[in-house]
Amino acid sequence: MSGRTQARACPERTCVGCRERAAKSDLLRIVAIEDECVPDPRGTLPGRGAYVHPAVVCLDQAVRRRAFPRAFRSAGALDTTELRKVLAVQAEATP
Repeated sequence: MSGRTQARACPERTCVGCRERAAKSDLLRIVAIEDECVPDPRGTLPGRGAYVHPAVVCLDQAVRRRAFPRAFRSAGALDTTELRKVLAVQAEATP
């Protein structure tokens, strides 16, 4: 026995907007339901997920780079208006 304590690894994900790696808990999971991007803060919705920082800047970058259709393997563009509203409310609530 070496006496070392083993630190638990924190799962990391990559933000589809800025392409930076961050802890899974620091990112917002997005799920595609029909033709719409829906936020999944609890991480329990079924299906393929993409992660983005909870900031409008990263969302704008993801939309500009067409990252959501690529991440969800969808043929057409996805609607992000509901996601944008949720991020705007979170931004107002954060001082």
